[in-house]
Amino acid sequence: MPAGHGLRARTRDLFARPFRKKGYIPLTTYLRTFHIGDYVDVKVNGAVHKGMPHKFYHGRTGKVWNVTKRAIGVEVNKQVGNRIIKKRIHVRVEHVQPSRCTEEFRLRKVKNDELKAEVKKNGQIISTKRQPEGPKPGFMVEGATLETVTPIPYDVVNDLKGGY
Repeated sequence: MPAGHGLRARTRDLFARPFRKKGYIPLTTYLRTFHIGDYVDVKVNGAVHKGMPHKFYHGRTGKVWNVTKRAIGVEVNKQVGNRIIKKRIHVRVEHVQPSRCTEEFRLRKVKNDELKAEVKKNGQIISTKRQPEGPKPGFMVEGATLETVTPIPYDVVNDLKGGY
């Protein structure tokens, strides 16, 4: 029989609940608050069939553009042919979790603010721009001995006879 092309085709492992994570859904899933502009990861919970996004959006990161009673509007980029379209989908809260994509940026911002405040006290100027690592410093190899290796001449006649 030919393979099916349904909405949930080939999602047996994709939508399966993780090991030791089956059963009831924790309350934090429902009590979490989302604000417009937050980044969220679409992660389908196979136990909840309502408000489930299409399998394409599973694992994608998007921006919240709408918040309703039970669902969240997420704007996700989708490549169609040679262009990228911003798709707006409504997904139930069970299938969404806050993204950590801006975590490093926020930590760097806090650290830079601390550095700026400290430098302002001393009356100095500092650059908070990230700099590329650059090449490793050079070094001299010491205590190495040279060994000359000479090739053994290849004798065709003796090789055909089966050795020397």
